Amino acid sequence: MKLLELYILRRIVQMFLVALLPVLTIIWTIQVLGRINLVTDTGQSMGSFMLLATYILPTIIPVVLPFALAIGITQTLTAMNNDSELPVIDAAGSSRSIIYRPVLLLAAILSLFSFVVANFVEPPSRVAARQMVAAAYADLLSSVIEEKTFRSIEDGLYVQIDERHSGRVLTGLFVVDYRDPNFDLIYYAREGSIDESGTSLTMRDGEVHRKTADGRVSIIKFASYAFDLSAMSAQEGPSLNAGDRSLAFLLDPDPNDPHVQRTPESYRSELHARLTEWLFPFMFALVSLVVAGDSRSHRQTRVHPMVTALIVAFTLRWLGFSLKNLVKQDEAYTLLIYLLPLVTIGTCSYLLATHKRIRMPRILASLTGGLWRTMRRRFGERASAGGSQ
Repeated sequence: MKLLELYILRRIVQMFLVALLPVLTIIWTIQVLGRINLVTDTGQSMGSFMLLATYILPTIIPVVLPFALAIGITQTLTAMNNDSELPVIDAAGSSRSIIYRPVLLLAAILSLFSFVVANFVEPPSRVAARQMVAAAYADLLSSVIEEKTFRSIEDGLYVQIDERHSGRVLTGLFVVDYRDPNFDLIYYAREGSIDESGTSLTMRDGEVHRKTADGRVSIIKFASYAFDLSAMSAQEGPSLNAGDRSLAFLLDPDPNDPHVQRTPESYRSELHARLTEWLFPFMFALVSLVVAGDSRSHRQTRVHPMVTALIVAFTLRWLGFSLKNLVKQDEAYTLLIYLLPLVTIGTCSYLLATHKRIRMPRILASLTGGLWRTMRRRFGERASAGGSQ
């Protein structure tokens, strides 16, 4: 690779990382905070919480990465044009491949990276996260619930224990069950124990208070009473959906799998999405080259290339999601999900080969350009006002 190509590649990579890391961190933080209840409800350690956060990360990368690449390319090429670097390259008679080659090389590498993450890293991470959450709630009574503290197990079910002893033995048990709208149940037992499978709580020497909807209360004493915990146990493992499956499974689904039998269309749409969505970094790179890869005079008024590139990128991403849903509804739309990357790559390649430019409609361009100039003017005034103070 030539020195100039390495220079362009280095600048694009730097801008790509500047765009990727903050956005990825923000989205990752939002996703992680949405699962903070794993710590508050089950008493898991911070180490377990961070492990769960690590499992979430691969699910975000394939979505954020293409947009960060588009920002990195458009911002770098626009800065090079504003610094007269692109006009100098053209005036020197250099081939446009000097600009295209590093961009397409980076885009190809990131596309392959997206394919690996989406098909070989993300599914195991999803499964591991589900298993971790299920395991945290599976043994909630015998090992996690704090002594002398009421804890919500699920909606309408609360438990308190006085002391925990070895051998999965609990003393001073209170169980409040409001899950059935027809009556409320309150259990009290001096002692109880959980079986090894974690599916049954046996309470001994206690009583149950039963209150019906009309206010009647009945009290029943018992010497031994078994309370079913199977609804709270995850011993059978968490249920898996199409997004949790590996590429090999999607290519040849097990016809005896209950979830496949219930929703075969979700596996069909997930397979076709996996085989096409990894091309989005390459598609966005071509769009960015079409928008910002040419040298233009400063006298030429145009919308900032990043705005145009992101509008096209968000439109393509929305079309990708929409086509995935259409394929889920009807198999006849399968061809469209493959045409989207093929048409985009073909159109952009033609525009680059013929040196034609993509243009926004005049009305949209004037509105977007006016909004962009207004924002720059206002931020510039605020910056100058702050500097003068």
